[in-house]
Amino acid sequence: MNYSKEAKDLEFAYKVRRALNESAESLPTPTLDRLAQARKLALTRKKQEAPVTVQVLKGAFAGNSGFSFQGPGSWMGKLGLALPLLVLVVGLLGIYEYEQQQNINELADIDTAVLVDELPPAAYVDTGFSAYLNKTEE
Repeated sequence: MNYSKEAKDLEFAYKVRRALNESAESLPTPTLDRLAQARKLALTRKKQEAPVTVQVLKGAFAGNSGFSFQGPGSWMGKLGLALPLLVLVVGLLGIYEYEQQQNINELADIDTAVLVDELPPAAYVDTGFSAYLNKTEE
């Protein structure tokens, strides 16, 4: 919903309210009395607001679970924060090294295939070589 649609809806609501207020002034007295009685009846049937209780544990926000080793700032508490971060960094470094090794192995396989092939390496950089290959395949 865009701004102009919201503005038009709000303007329409104000016009309806104004029209209802103007027409309410011209209602006969018995109708006004019945409306007042209906409003009182609706208010008596309205549910009473019950107080809502919420239990919040001290320190439940900001990442504090309430569990600590020998108070805040202890070496065990600091280790509990640093150890997962250290494991994450070591894991990411391991993944990086594994991917690098895989890349090196793939390049070595390509180099081996080029060197073992009957063609000299200069043939692969020759522009007419691809035309020759396409001609022999047909």
